[in-house]
Amino acid sequence: MTYRQALNETLRAELEHDELVLLIGEEIGVFEGSYKITAGLLKDFGPDRVLDAPIAEEGFVGAALGAAMLGMRPVVEIMTINFSLIAIDQIVNHAAKMRSMFAGQVSIPLVIRMPGGGGQQLAATHSQNLEVWYAHIPGLKVVAPSTPADAKALLTAAIRDDDPVIFLENLSLYSAKGEVPDGEQIAEIGKAAVVKTGTDLTIVSYSRGTTTALEVANQLEAEGLSIEVVDLRSLRPLDRDTICASVKKTGHAVVFEDDWLSYGIGAEISATIGEGVFDFLDAPVRRAGRPHR
Repeated sequence: MTYRQALNETLRAELEHDELVLLIGEEIGVFEGSYKITAGLLKDFGPDRVLDAPIAEEGFVGAALGAAMLGMRPVVEIMTINFSLIAIDQIVNHAAKMRSMFAGQVSIPLVIRMPGGGGQQLAATHSQNLEVWYAHIPGLKVVAPSTPADAKALLTAAIRDDDPVIFLENLSLYSAKGEVPDGEQIAEIGKAAVVKTGTDLTIVSYSRGTTTALEVANQLEAEGLSIEVVDLRSLRPLDRDTICASVKKTGHAVVFEDDWLSYGIGAEISATIGEGVFDFLDAPVRRAGRPHR
């Protein structure tokens, strides 16, 4: 199935599984979402479970946060990660910190879904990758699935988690197809996946970057090189052990991200490798991404 279908079926399954789950976002009901992720859900579950929100991100994210504090499990759809900047106070200053500020007396089972990424001719203010902002914040969990199967398993895990989860979707992946196992699948948030094994070089990436990394790995293998690809899947918490174990085996690492290089996820991965398995490197870690500016 497609990435889009995997998300839709998971939302449907979780609405059926738990009556405390509700969806809220811009145009997710009558219009069925800007990217049709919520197609058919208003019809089947009604306006008390699928709530159309006005164009007021700070307001409806705040409403969802309050609902989560009182025991609901809201899943917010923000039309694009760029618009989450309007709600950044609710996300960073409140959702991320409530559990700690109240000494663990309150949980925040809140999921915020939002697509990002460039290449869709949506102009500069609709084409950013801002995941590093959220991965920087203690109290948030940040996941970025690259396949339909992971989209299903990670979204299920996110909705059932008692902490706020930022669920990142790349626009270019919505029509991507992949095998999705039948039945309930629940991923472990914070666990990376070795999606291709090899012995000569490790490529570390996430989201759309993983699909590109696999294409490059296959091209290099045609030239006689054995490439291992690690899909982070989770940006916070970060599975440093899997990254280091792979590089320890291959001795070489390239970190690829679909984002600016300066102060990015790739810099954190490179530092992790340098601190964790420096003595096993046969060459410096190389980063690939958008140019420095």
